[in-house]
Amino acid sequence: MQTTKALRIVAVVEAISWLALIVATIVKYSADAPLGVHILGPTHGVLFLAYVGLTLEVRRKLAWDNRTTLTVLGEAILPGGGFLAAPRRPARPRPRCVINSRSRPLRRA
Repeated sequence: MQTTKALRIVAVVEAISWLALIVATIVKYSADAPLGVHILGPTHGVLFLAYVGLTLEVRRKLAWDNRTTLTVLGEAILPGGGFLAAPRRPARPRPRCVINSRSRPLRRA
């Protein structure tokens, strides 16, 4: 499976698990039913770690700059933020450097 596709899938699943964990936490404290948090807490933790790991892998493969990487990681902190991260990340690598055609060769002394 392609890494960018895996990141998109994990982003959506992580966002769903985050929202479900919030609902489970509300149920835990309102109805004294902690089972949902006991199940969804570790599940969300594993999905979050997978999201971070895949983000760093995609950063390496697509040469993301720091701003893009921090935006993608920051979206994981928001409840449902994975829905923002999944569809709008660039699918092609960015060039690592730009060669200026006007640059002059170094002169030897």
